[in-house]
Amino acid sequence: MKKVTMAVLSLACMAVGTVALAAGSTTPSGIASVATTATSNLRAVAQLITAASYVAGMAFAVGAIVKFKAHKDNPSQIPIGTPIALLFVGAALIFAPSVFNVAGSTLFGPGKTKGGISGIASF
Repeated sequence: MKKVTMAVLSLACMAVGTVALAAGSTTPSGIASVATTATSNLRAVAQLITAASYVAGMAFAVGAIVKFKAHKDNPSQIPIGTPIALLFVGAALIFAPSVFNVAGSTLFGPGKTKGGISGIASF
């Protein structure tokens, strides 16, 4: 009974949300508005992925520093390859947005938008 109630409640929330979203739209309906909405949503996703890459890269770099300290304290417990691998992964994550931006400029030319996404921003 609880599963049925949750399913009905979730369907009702989706229906109300869809009606509210459709009522707030002032642009004409059609494929153009769908493409515009999808493009604006993809920009936010690209910015989220960029920010997450920077944060995860910094976390891996800090983890590498902690593992280097643990290796210095007890070399038999932590092999030296672990902090070195963490450091390389952190560096790769930090530089990934820049590499994607350069690769996009190389493939599509400077000044072009890559699939309509302009979420790679320098901090």
